[in-house]
Amino acid sequence: MTNAEPAPKTIEGWIYEGRKPQRAFRPVLVEMLGHSIENLWTDVPEGSKPDFVPLAGASPTHLRVDSDVDLNEMKRTGAMAVRRAKDFLLGKDREAVGDDTLGLLDDEVQRLVVAYPREPLSSIWEDLLETQNQVFCLLEGGRVRPSQLRDLNVKAAVLSFLAAKGFNDMEIPHQALTMTRVAAACARDAEHPGLIALTDGLKSLIAYWADKPSDAYHYAAQGAETAANLRGTVGLWLLGLQARAAAALGDADTVLALNQQADNRRERVVPDDLDQLGGLLTYPAEKQLYYAVEAEALLGHGGAQLAAQAERAVQGFSDPRSPNWAFGDLAGSQCDLALIRLFGGDVEGAAEAIRPVLDLPVSHRNNGIVVSALRVRQALTRSPAHDAAAARDLRVEIEAFPASRPALPRG
Repeated sequence: MTNAEPAPKTIEGWIYEGRKPQRAFRPVLVEMLGHSIENLWTDVPEGSKPDFVPLAGASPTHLRVDSDVDLNEMKRTGAMAVRRAKDFLLGKDREAVGDDTLGLLDDEVQRLVVAYPREPLSSIWEDLLETQNQVFCLLEGGRVRPSQLRDLNVKAAVLSFLAAKGFNDMEIPHQALTMTRVAAACARDAEHPGLIALTDGLKSLIAYWADKPSDAYHYAAQGAETAANLRGTVGLWLLGLQARAAAALGDADTVLALNQQADNRRERVVPDDLDQLGGLLTYPAEKQLYYAVEAEALLGHGGAQLAAQAERAVQGFSDPRSPNWAFGDLAGSQCDLALIRLFGGDVEGAAEAIRPVLDLPVSHRNNGIVVSALRVRQALTRSPAHDAAAARDLRVEIEAFPASRPALPRG
């Protein structure tokens, strides 16, 4: 070091000279010592505790030893370790599938079933396909005991059901239908009537969102026949699917009859194993109301009484902490409320109802939500108030809604 170069200052040096360090170094001192700069340059009573909140994630009493380690990188490498451990567990039973392996798959299936209606598809898609592949490999590997075969086929059916729904949400109906047929084959191998009926319901759902109401009605009726003697909620879902398809076909009498049948059947429900899994595999009362309101909206009905019913449907999905909450059902019920208010001549009320849908993050804008929003736009063009400024602005905003969707995973 030359004579012209001043010696670097230490913390002690700054304190000894009684002057504050340069501004760039102050956050470091604050985090290390647990006091604000102002407090550090005043007399602090002996034994006092810091009254300044340090930088996010820092402890006021402990130094951050590895501050250069990126938390996201730690999470990434941790996830890789968990995945490797799962692969180890799935492959270590060379002669037969062990109970730990089945327990691991149980946990994953339960997690994915619950997560599907609550999280954007992109956040679970990779795990869903990986878990499905693991189950398929076990079924193909010849290491499964007869007592385990049905259980694994049930898992394969459930995971294939979710994957099929994913393809439909990505607006790829032909792949969705193919995956649904895989789910149906596994359900038949498991000899599980509820799952068989559920796959018919999914075929109906795919046809419904593809604007094929006749096919949607056919598949729902087929599934309803399979579920006629079941006590779980899958039978009610199929009646709701039938009613929506009938409404799309303009058959108001059939809609009324099916919804009354579903209301009567609700009183006799006994939750089954699919209801216990939850998620898309159960049909709670909130969803039944949403489907009934949607059927009325498809028929073009409005009025104060129906609007109040539609508001209750929205309210049913207003609490994200509810076990039956689903962002897609909430958005669908909000679009239905917008339609019903619009049919009643309330354009501003319709705009208010659909506003949360238009504000959804792009990651949540699946096919069903986009189609529901576009129905509101179509109704706006036929509304007597279609030339009003509020109606024109809303049409323009809805037109841009599907165009801003992200590139969702396609498997």
